[in-house]
Amino acid sequence: MMIIQAFFMKALATSLKRQTHFCTLKTRFNFPPRTSFCVSNHALAQRSEDDPDVHHLFDESPEGARCSNRLLFERSRNNRHSEVLSLFMGVHRSGLPVDGSTISCVLKACAYSLDQNFGVQIHGHCTKCGFLNDVSVGTSMVDMYFKNGSVERGRRLFDQMGERNVVSWTSLLTGYAQNGLDAEVLQLFVRMQSEGVQPGPFTFATVIGSLSGERMVEKGLQLQAAAIKNGFQTATPVCNSLVSIYSKSGRIREAKAVFDRLSDRTAVSWNSMVAGYATNGLHSEALEIFHHMRLVNAKPSNMTFAAVIKLCTSIKELGFQQQLHCLVLKTGFEFDQHIRIALMVGYSKCKVMDDAFEIFSALGEEARNVVAWTAMISGYLQNGKAKRAVELFLQMNRESVKPNEFTYSTILSASPMVSPHQVHAQAIKANSEKSPTVGTALLDTYVKLGEVDEGSKVFDRIEKKDIVAWSAMVAGYALKRDTEAAVKTFVEMAEHGIKPNEYTFSSVINACASSMAPVQQGKQLHAWSIKSTFNNAFCVSSALVTMYAKTGDILSANEVFRRQQDRDLVSWNSMISGYAQHGHVNNALQVFDEMRRQNMEMDGVTFIGVISACVHAGLVEEGQRYFDMMVRDHCVEPTMEHYSCLVDLYGRAGKLAKAMDIINGMPFPPSATVWRTLLGASRVHRNLELGSLAAEKLISLQPQDSAAYVLLSNMHAMAGNWKERARVRSLMDGRKVKKEAGYSWIEVKNKTYSFLAADSSHPMSNEIYEKLEELRMRLKDAGYQADTDHVLLDVDEEHKEAILSQHSERLAIAFGLIATPPGTPLRVMKNLRVCGDCHVVIKLISKIEGRYIVVRDTNRFHHFKDGSCSCGDYW
Repeated sequence: MMIIQAFFMKALATSLKRQTHFCTLKTRFNFPPRTSFCVSNHALAQRSEDDPDVHHLFDESPEGARCSNRLLFERSRNNRHSEVLSLFMGVHRSGLPVDGSTISCVLKACAYSLDQNFGVQIHGHCTKCGFLNDVSVGTSMVDMYFKNGSVERGRRLFDQMGERNVVSWTSLLTGYAQNGLDAEVLQLFVRMQSEGVQPGPFTFATVIGSLSGERMVEKGLQLQAAAIKNGFQTATPVCNSLVSIYSKSGRIREAKAVFDRLSDRTAVSWNSMVAGYATNGLHSEALEIFHHMRLVNAKPSNMTFAAVIKLCTSIKELGFQQQLHCLVLKTGFEFDQHIRIALMVGYSKCKVMDDAFEIFSALGEEARNVVAWTAMISGYLQNGKAKRAVELFLQMNRESVKPNEFTYSTILSASPMVSPHQVHAQAIKANSEKSPTVGTALLDTYVKLGEVDEGSKVFDRIEKKDIVAWSAMVAGYALKRDTEAAVKTFVEMAEHGIKPNEYTFSSVINACASSMAPVQQGKQLHAWSIKSTFNNAFCVSSALVTMYAKTGDILSANEVFRRQQDRDLVSWNSMISGYAQHGHVNNALQVFDEMRRQNMEMDGVTFIGVISACVHAGLVEEGQRYFDMMVRDHCVEPTMEHYSCLVDLYGRAGKLAKAMDIINGMPFPPSATVWRTLLGASRVHRNLELGSLAAEKLISLQPQDSAAYVLLSNMHAMAGNWKERARVRSLMDGRKVKKEAGYSWIEVKNKTYSFLAADSSHPMSNEIYEKLEELRMRLKDAGYQADTDHVLLDVDEEHKEAILSQHSERLAIAFGLIATPPGTPLRVMKNLRVCGDCHVVIKLISKIEGRYIVVRDTNRFHHFKDGSCSCGDYW
């Protein structure tokens, strides 16, 4: 206890001594009252008294005066800036004389230690003592202000200087470049020469190094020509800047040519070349130049180490990164923030999270800034540890470290483990919601969660929408199957001068794959993608195949598919499913065989497509064989959708008992889709008992789905059980289940027209019904007799025929016949299954009118031509 008390008494005595010492310094140095720097740095003066090298300076002897500058310069050359400041305070306190060189040296120390407060006091002292007339002092003071970010003060001081030389101008240009004011650098460079000051090699190096933007190389070449004219073509600083500018613009050959011409390569030269190769993704070249750099004993800078560590991260070279880590420790860069972050990211990417977290934990609280926190959060997310990432994010908030835009956008990828609404609220509070980075991340998260409307609100609030934000919004509407909104957003983006990229085209074309989308709209977007040279992009061509297949133009889908140089799984699957839906079963199986010959990877979607093709053609044995092949040869685990296809395969073929066996043998409870499929097959084959069972199961799973009630009531109607039909309809009414109204739509001259059964709302309604009457007479002459079994109402035959003649698909076709020139193909969509009688009628219309008619219902596409259909009357 006595030892502890003695320790604290000693500490208190030391503290009082330092306070007394500060008061003495303040009095003798004559600082103005606002001297805050001296308060924070009085310990430096105390430390100077403990330095054995400077004791003899303060005996006021002539020898002490002569040695002071030598010691100041020595410490400055060795970057011991805090010692320079403490030594200067001791010199001044002792009354030793100082000159312009002394003041310049001290101002340099202020600049590099980023201590503007001390520099301001020196400025006041210089004004009082007349040192500002010294051009070297003025130049050093300008540099000090710019390095501390005080651009206005630095410029004001420069303008007040009576004498300005090339060093002064170069210092000013460097200051503007360091503060990101690149446009001002060029303007001042021109003004400097107009005032008769010729630039030196460091001047050219500074101006070339400040170049940025699209025209950087062009300006760099102009400055290179000017440097050659002034005889500086081989000057090392100029060449280093040229290496940097060429590397930044991707012209790495030119950068290497300049580097090779350098006879006196400094550490900066080597570092610039390493960074250039690394930035341009030339990993092996960067490592090779780094190796040569080490052989010639050139010292890597902190930024070189950071660049090479990032390179190791890109190529997943954990071993070499660990060697670099050791070298960093050996060279004393272990506390550099850039290197620490690079190491953390590198270990994270190489899935060595323990090492990454160890580096993070070793950081002090001050060094553990938002960049470090964000790097660790991102690392855990990339390694599939979302829970740990969320814990770190919460801990970061508890430690009062404010997230930045990248933190918000990173943690949002942990959704739904972290609530996007909570992150959104925090971003609003931090005024980050409107930034493109955070806004786009929020938009993308809401879209993935199906909250497209909420995402749209975020999108509207983003101030500077970039291509990523626009593309995310288009993709959101495509996911929602809102074709109109997706296309509208795409067009609006173009009107704002934002050029779409391949991902934007892919999203908007996928939106047009909806059955509601006009075919012409998709073709226009295809033309637009060709004009923008994105039509052959991987994702765009795949989207085009899907779009054409789903909108009924299977020939165009095949044409795009055949032109694809590289096909992904999406393209192959789209082509197989497209052929299956269009009734081209042989083509679907041929594409599948071609896929097998090329040893393409197959997934569950591939087999859904090929089994569906067998379903549409009644190829029962082949469909079962493909199912077995999927399980046995490709190890694809059957899903509910695969079993539903099998039930459909056997059900359509009338093998209802086998279909029921499949349902009973499924490894999981049958879904509503499975029972709906069995119910549909039972209706076609008039198996009332099995249909009733399927309907009961379906209703129990989806009591508000009208399909079960309608199909069951139709089965009772087909069997003449009108009382049972009425009971089912009454049950629907009691449960307030509404039957989906059947309607059809047709695209004519880039406009879509929709029709309900017996519709009379169209402006050309009279002409449409006149055309139907004309068709009725011609159909009768062709031998057509209405199949009234498809009218499941208890009315007379004549009324049934009238009802059939006014089905929505017939109204749409009649309108298409009178609104388009003869021979024009017609494309009709229907939200329900085409009835058997309409199927017969459309076949006859295609023959007597000489039209190619495509009808898409809920099951498939029907291509009618010359009195026949692509489905072969099996659907």
